[in-house]
Amino acid sequence: MSLIEILGAVLSALSVWLTSRRSMICWPVSLTAAALYCWVFFKARLYADAGLQIAFCLYVIYGWQHWRQMEKPDGRIRVRRPALRSLLSGLVCGAVGSAVWAFVLARFTNDPTPITDATLTAYSILAQCWDTMRYRETWLLWIVVDSAYVGLLISRGLYPTAILYAGFVLLAANGYRLWKPDTSTGS
Repeated sequence: MSLIEILGAVLSALSVWLTSRRSMICWPVSLTAAALYCWVFFKARLYADAGLQIAFCLYVIYGWQHWRQMEKPDGRIRVRRPALRSLLSGLVCGAVGSAVWAFVLARFTNDPTPITDATLTAYSILAQCWDTMRYRETWLLWIVVDSAYVGLLISRGLYPTAILYAGFVLLAANGYRLWKPDTSTGS
């Protein structure tokens, strides 16, 4: 446990809570948390997750701009209803990404759990993409992914982060409750 991990955990929890509230301030908080966790995961030999934090930084920059365009007068963003085809194609892309990333990790790194690391990373990217697109289903995917992360993080001795991810499950359930698709706008 390090000060960087604890600070990253606090900022990550805050960013998810702000996201569930559809607050624009979630983006700079998320960017800072992702940068801190890139270092934490690299030091723990969770290379896919360290790379994921870099991807998150890019998604944060994109999402910040994308959400800004969809902001309502009350400062909240509009939630969209995705087509079933979009959801299914995303899940298939997550599976393909998981397989490719697992191969790379198993072949070229000393990651002790390449399949788990790759799968959670691939589906985290998908969930972040759905968040950027303002799909309510992002929260359901985060519940599954974050629940699995708890076990992985405990196995690596990252206890503050495991507690954080357990909290993420609760925050994601609340996010799903709060994110009702707007009926007045199309997707």
